[in-house]
Amino acid sequence: MLAFFLSVGAAFGSAYDAHPKLVVVIVIDQFRGDYLERYRNRFGEGGFRLFLDHGAYFPDCYYDYANTRTAPGHATLFTGAYSSGHGIISNEWWDPKKKKAVTSVEDENTKLIGVSSKDPGVSPHNLLSTTVGDELKLATQGKARVFGISLKDRAAILPAGFAGDGAYWIDKNTGAWITSTYYRNELPEWVKSFNDAKRTDKYLNKEWKDGSGNVLRSTTPKADGGFYDVVGATPFGNDYELEFARELVLYEHLGTGPATDLLSVSLSANDILGHEVGPDSPQMEAMALALDRQLADFFNFLGHQLGMANVWIALSADHGVTPLPSAASKLRIPAANLDLKKLQAQLNATLSDKLSPGKSASYVLKFDYPLVWVNDEAFANLKIKEEDAEQAVGEAMKQVGLRGYFTRSQLAQGLVPDTAMARKYLHAYAPTGGWYVMGVPAPFAVGTLTGTDHASPYSSDAHVPLAFYGLAFQAGTYREHAEPIDLAVTLASLLGINAPSSATGRVLGEALAPRHSDAPERRPTSREPAAPKPPSDHLAPASLLERGGVQ
Repeated sequence: MLAFFLSVGAAFGSAYDAHPKLVVVIVIDQFRGDYLERYRNRFGEGGFRLFLDHGAYFPDCYYDYANTRTAPGHATLFTGAYSSGHGIISNEWWDPKKKKAVTSVEDENTKLIGVSSKDPGVSPHNLLSTTVGDELKLATQGKARVFGISLKDRAAILPAGFAGDGAYWIDKNTGAWITSTYYRNELPEWVKSFNDAKRTDKYLNKEWKDGSGNVLRSTTPKADGGFYDVVGATPFGNDYELEFARELVLYEHLGTGPATDLLSVSLSANDILGHEVGPDSPQMEAMALALDRQLADFFNFLGHQLGMANVWIALSADHGVTPLPSAASKLRIPAANLDLKKLQAQLNATLSDKLSPGKSASYVLKFDYPLVWVNDEAFANLKIKEEDAEQAVGEAMKQVGLRGYFTRSQLAQGLVPDTAMARKYLHAYAPTGGWYVMGVPAPFAVGTLTGTDHASPYSSDAHVPLAFYGLAFQAGTYREHAEPIDLAVTLASLLGINAPSSATGRVLGEALAPRHSDAPERRPTSREPAAPKPPSDHLAPASLLERGGVQ
């Protein structure tokens, strides 16, 4: 018992002396906040219950912006800012100079490493803010080590930030782990060995079964789908990624240096499957329960390697997801799958009839529902300036079913009504790319003919989990409103480093364990339940404590 109280003194240690040794941020792609309550009674010990029963859990966490996509979500979590601060507006956008769509991390000045490809390289160069990892590197003069991994490039690169020691993602066809010359000119030997050992083979030609033994999917290779599509849409995708994460911890010696290290693990399988089957399918339930067990195993690994008293873990998601329109419609809730090609054709026809009668033109270049990229050249030929062009497109968007719109020009000047919805669009603004219009969609309307999507300002897409585990956090369920921008600034405050350069989140002080010297002045907050701090042996599952969890 004495050893525990001695450890608490180090709970508020700093990154400068490696207290904690390692911070791990788990980001689950497309994991809605309500899933933790939906499946709570079916979770085992040591996975999600590490946060629910032994951590600081914020069930009322919502993104306060409209562009609920993967790249903006990851940038938001690690910069503590929304798109208006970090500059990542979407997964991709129209580049008027290149006259094509470019991805959020595309960088022609770099090359891909680990795969033969003509595709351009990638880097975090589009970020307009530092990340918590960048500030950690700055504060420790580079002594801290920062890594990001995911099946997706953007979900590995944006969390790792500018100063990251490495970011790794997979080649979608083969499943091999790759990186960019932004980080290094060749793969480390341990990554080469991982790939050469053909670790992917054991995940192919397998059956994914639920808890009752029912076969949900198989990972038999398909002619029209690579490793990412076939394995990535099953829990085996998470197994593969967490296998790589373990090796990274071991071979990069995370948690053994003079300063706190940071590892971001973004798990993509939930999103790959979720777009197809929606949030309410048996497959998504089985995916969540499988991930619970996978996380428990990974946390046990961390306990073995470092002791859980030396690790902080944060959990969140980059966005939620809209129910399948067919499922919502069965409950008499208005919902729709939309044909984007048809809608874009209607937009161009409407604009042509108004602006160039008898002559059709492509005034809309790309419709990434509900975001429209505007053809500046087509309007320039008519001597129509940006503000008027975007307004014309916005009015046409209303004619094809959008509830409203906000133009890039309008958002850049802050000329919006003083409403909660307008604030979400102000937060979604970024100077990225060319001219654009952000549409306000109807709830439960998605821009795909099949399956579902996320890109709306509504709760289904904005609600995500937020939870922390570690000696620095006071266990409990906190009903105070929280936002994903709070994650980075809370970690930065506890580590004793600067918050990211554009951060606007708040430190979640109500969930922090008091120092001994602070205890007499501490007052109860409005959290629920208002229970006292649990005894020390409840801070972590017994399985972790027995493996050196509390030193």
